[in-house]
Amino acid sequence: MPEPSQNFSLTLRVNGAEHRVAVDARTTLLDALRDRLHLTGTKKGCALGQCGACTVLLDGRRVVSCLMLAVMAEGRQVTTIEGLARGDDLHPVQAAFVEHDAFQCGYCTPGQIMSAVGAISEGRTGSDDEIREQMSGNLCRCGAYTNIVAAVRDAAAREG
Repeated sequence: MPEPSQNFSLTLRVNGAEHRVAVDARTTLLDALRDRLHLTGTKKGCALGQCGACTVLLDGRRVVSCLMLAVMAEGRQVTTIEGLARGDDLHPVQAAFVEHDAFQCGYCTPGQIMSAVGAISEGRTGSDDEIREQMSGNLCRCGAYTNIVAAVRDAAAREG
């Protein structure tokens, strides 16, 4: 007797565009974004949900895409780092990261920026301590934390 199919054809709405993809039932949202849609800005770090490198927005809320199955995102809006800028105009958080030199190697930067965008939209950036708490799920091995907090504070003030 053949095994039941574990493949799904689904529609992912990513950065305002719909994409039909075929995925195995076990495919994470991270792998669907990187391997099927070739959106490689979202980074694969620990694959355990501990580093935050894979942070994206799902219906405007922060999620670590390595812990979410792609099928769970069907019919929902996914925003990746590639979806923030408008042409050559950087998103205010991206611009603040550049202005405050809030990155070194840059590997964690997309996840840091996506988490910052989420924290700002949630209204959770009222103080440096609150920013540190909200960004605590995003690790930076280079130790650019002081500059990251400054960038988030500046972007929040601009959007506030």
